[in-house]
Amino acid sequence: MGEARRGFVPIGGLHHAARAHAAGFCVFNDIGVAIEQLRRRHKLKRIAYVDIDAHHGDGVFYAFEDDADVIFADIHEDGRYLYPGTGRAEETGKGEAAGTKLNLPVPPGADDAIFDTVWPGVIAHLERFDPEFIILQCGADSLEGDPITHLRYSPAAHGRAARDLVALAERLGHGRVLALGGGGYNRTNLAQGWNAVVASLL
Repeated sequence: MGEARRGFVPIGGLHHAARAHAAGFCVFNDIGVAIEQLRRRHKLKRIAYVDIDAHHGDGVFYAFEDDADVIFADIHEDGRYLYPGTGRAEETGKGEAAGTKLNLPVPPGADDAIFDTVWPGVIAHLERFDPEFIILQCGADSLEGDPITHLRYSPAAHGRAARDLVALAERLGHGRVLALGGGGYNRTNLAQGWNAVVASLL
């Protein structure tokens, strides 16, 4: 097998499962497993996790809330209106990890204009910490027309996220980006959103 600096796994991104229990359609948290493998097997230190799924990535956030080497950034529908009800802007990490976590709740109905307003903050946050690997959870349930969420992004938002993270990874000198599909309950949105991500990875 060869090696690649970028990859996309559509059946992945199970961001609700905790270390000790399943949650939110997620039995195992493959993201947490990937982070631990990157650090233990490949000896990387700082891993960035970016989540644009409509739901807050609580399973990842709380598993690494006090870990300063996991840089976390999550744009999600405000937890007052959507499962799992977490991800307040005040949740920025604990102890030595304070300030390494960025939660950006957006209101129901948030569209590309709002995404474009908050997204630069994600890139700026990551740049502060010089991550050695970037994971993107690009759940398509944040696209307009999803039956269980209330956000209104277009596929262009997902394409921009992947494109900007690839550009950041290249600026950092390693080019490593792994995109994971995450949620999405409208098949057309899945196709369009994830195609935009793959096009940007290429």
